[in-house]
Amino acid sequence: QVQLVESGGGLVQAGGSLRLSCATSGRTANTYDMAWFRQAPGKEREFVGYSSRSGGSTYYADSVKGRFTISRDNAKNTVYLQMNSLKPEDTAVYYCAAYPRGHYTNAAYNYWGQGTQVTVSS
Repeated sequence: QVQLVESGGGLVQAGGSLRLSCATSGRTANTYDMAWFRQAPGKEREFVGYSSRSGGSTYYADSVKGRFTISRDNAKNTVYLQMNSLKPEDTAVYYCAAYPRGHYTNAAYNYWGQGTQVTVSS
């Protein structure tokens, strides 16, 4: 069994930064490809970014490209999402996910965290 626990969310002003963490337990972080998704109220869960298990390949949604960065510290079994130049439209609950069952942009992952709220004020 794999557990994912996100942290680091909060309230920030537009233009600010936050770093989210996703700590894994049960298996080492480099066992799985991992991703970040987000879900705003009344909207479907959407893909934010993806990291291969080695961290050698990363992909991002167009809406966050150039502002968000995924990194991994496999020694700490933790994946990070660095979010810069935040906008009010980035407000959502952010989830980390591991072990995709299909294309990495699809929200079909075997393991999910509980989510962490990010609120960006204008």
